[in-house]
Amino acid sequence: MKLITAIIRPDKFDDVQAALHAIDVYLMTVTDVRGCGKQRGFTELYRGAEVEDRLVSRLKLEIAVNDAFVEACVEAILQSSRTEPTGSIGDGKIFVLPMDDCIRIRTGERGPQAIGP
Repeated sequence: MKLITAIIRPDKFDDVQAALHAIDVYLMTVTDVRGCGKQRGFTELYRGAEVEDRLVSRLKLEIAVNDAFVEACVEAILQSSRTEPTGSIGDGKIFVLPMDDCIRIRTGERGPQAIGP
């Protein structure tokens, strides 16, 4: 079992969700997050004054999958969240972490059975 955490652009969420649904991955947790990477934020004009915003809005997806779905899930996120044609700074990151156990609270199922449909 693995926990896939992806940080993506908010405007790419519909594409990512559609790509995940195409490979039968439906369960995820989505959180609004703010952070900075290489782009180090941005500057904009607000009421005539220059305002620097060092943190950029992103979405954080957390997806628990069985080992058989890891590569397909990563590839779906990668292809659907990249800006065309070759990607650009700020497209995001994908982290794949080992997951020791998972328990479905309703039934008490443990392990891969608790993740599956």
